[in-house]
Amino acid sequence: MIIRRSHERGRSYHGWLRSQHTFSFADYYDPRHSGYRSLLVLNEDQVDPGRGFGDHGHREMEIISYVLAGELAHKDSTGTSSVIRPGDVQRMSAGTGVIHSEFNNSREHEVHFLQIWIAPERRGLEPSYEQKAFPVAERQGRLRLVASRDGRDGSLTVHQDVNLYASVLAPGERVRFEQPQGRHVWLHIARGLVVANGEPLGAGDAAAFDQAGPIELLGEEDAELLLFDLA
Repeated sequence: MIIRRSHERGRSYHGWLRSQHTFSFADYYDPRHSGYRSLLVLNEDQVDPGRGFGDHGHREMEIISYVLAGELAHKDSTGTSSVIRPGDVQRMSAGTGVIHSEFNNSREHEVHFLQIWIAPERRGLEPSYEQKAFPVAERQGRLRLVASRDGRDGSLTVHQDVNLYASVLAPGERVRFEQPQGRHVWLHIARGLVVANGEPLGAGDAAAFDQAGPIELLGEEDAELLLFDLA
């Protein structure tokens, strides 16, 4: 297990936007942390009320948004317009090119969310969008599959050999993930405190697992986490 502590992440501040970068992004560059397998970006963003990212373009990327608090309004050139709330997971395949915007949908409260970029398994995909709700009851005390290559178990379909799980843990709740041989796991703690194979991990902390075997996760306080099972 290799740990990446929250305070080690890159940071950027733009007044209305406070962002922390697990991997190299924009003006933050660290050759030791420029992605993990096909997981290239994991940003934790907090956006002031009514502010956001105006129209901008992306290509050849799988982009997943996971809202922790507040509401994120999304529009893109495929004609999609939606609002993403806690419990919702959004996947946008930029493919051959897409223009989109993301704004805090509230005039009173900030929006706090994770933006995740995954390299697609092939180039030239048709741009597409998908959004699904995964209520707390589906994530409480278990690892709920929220994105996968084949869209099984009601998960989003992502164009890469990755399984993304989300979990919410109360104090004392445990979940276990059996890491298969030849697979790689990135664990990100979104909030709270979790003990992973005996190691305490707090909000913003992450850990990489490169050897097969069990990953035991214990909630020390109310917590939320994402687990990426990667080729």
